[in-house]
Formats: sequence, structure tokens, C-alpha cells
Amino acid sequence: MNLIGTILIYAALTAMFLGCVSVVRPLTFLGITNRPFGSTVLLCGVAGFLIGVNLPAPEKKIAARATTLDDFVPAYQFAEFHTVRIKAPRERVFAAIRDVTANEITLFRTLTWIRRFGRSGPESILNASPDKPLLDVALRTGFMKLAEEPDREIVVGTLVGAPKGTRLKKDPTPDDFKALHAPGFALAALNFRLEDAPHRETVLTTETRVYATDALTQKKFGAYWRVIYPGSALIRVM
Repeated sequence: MNLIGTILIYAALTAMFLGCVSVVRPLTFLGITNRPFGSTVLLCGVAGFLIGVNLPAPEKKIAARATTLDDFVPAYQFAEFHTVRIKAPRERVFAAIRDVTANEITLFRTLTWIRRFGRSGPESILNASPDKPLLDVALRTGFMKLAEEPDREIVVGTLVGAPKGTRLKKDPTPDDFKALHAPGFALAALNFRLEDAPHRETVLTTETRVYATDALTQKKFGAYWRVIYPGSALIRVM
């Protein structure tokens, strides 16, 4: 449903753009022969966008524990999963995960610049220093390490939604993250997991899960998720 929402949103944005242009100058080569038709395309785009951002996001639950990530987000409404096989042993891949910088990921800084609308600000995962390890930046600026099994799996988490005026513990623990189910919160966790493959190769998987604790938060985050999903997925495969 989330993928359908993303497709619908971007199709709607395209229709809105074409409709806006055609209200000024009809794009006859696309079959938009007059301004009223352009207005209709624009309105259809607006309707499609509203439908896309408001589609429901069914909750999913793991069938059985398979990763450490399962311990922290066993139920979720939004998820993203990628896998790649790398010609290097687990130890080297794990070290690369810890050491990779923003400059070393193709288009990372461009996509995060777009995501923050070009605004400057304090260091964060969306405004990362070009030569500092991204994992260190994340852990300094809002993420927390939830678990780590050296050379096998690392799990980090953060809040991507919270009620206004929320005051959290100064030094929250992984157990605090796991126990947070009060209304108004959206919890995100992601992992990097490594498995041995033949010929001293490694299968790297990364999964992001988001759990919204109530229907209104789920609806708000769903709109955001479906808009940013293409860029987020692109970063994961770079």
C-alpha cells in the first residue's frame, strides 16, 4: 500500500505540473488542447495527491524472530529493505559501514540537500559533514545505538515523530526505546546485517522500520514517508 501511495503521489505531482503549465499554455503535444482541459488535469493531480498521502498503512508483525532488529520493532507500518552481495569478508564490510562518509556515497549530499529544502543548520544525518563517518554523525545527532554484534549486525534507532513539548530522558536506553508506546510517537529503527557467502563474500542487508503508535501519527508520517521514499531508497543502493 505504501508503494502504491508513492507511485500515486508522484504521478499526481506530474499531473499537477503539467496541468499548471497547460493553464498558461496548453501542451497540445500531450493531448491537452486547451486551458480548461489543463485545469482538469491540475485538479485530477490534486485529487490523486490527496488520495496518495491518505492511503492507510496496515500494521505488519514479524512471524518469528530472525534479526536483532526484530527485538526493537516487531510491529511496524512502514518498511524498506535492500540487499547486496559484496566481494569482501564480513570484517571488512562491517568496518566500511562504520567508516563510510557522506562524500563516499553517490548523490547522498545532493539528495539530503533536497530533502532539507537547501536549508543550512546544525550537523545532522541530513546535513552531515562530508568527511566524518555517517554512523558517528547519526549517533551524535539524534540516533542511538540499540544493539551491536560485531561483524554481524548493528541496529540504531531514533524518534521521527513526537508530541509537541515532549521531554525525553536525558540518557535513554535501548529498553526505553523498546517500551515507548504512548500515543503521538513514531519510532524508526534500521539495521545493517551481514551474512557469510561463498568465496569469502558477504551478503549485506539493511532494513528500516517505522512504528507509529496511533492512527493520527501514522497518517501524518505516511504522507512524509511516501514523498521521501524514492530518495531514501536511492541512497540505500548507492
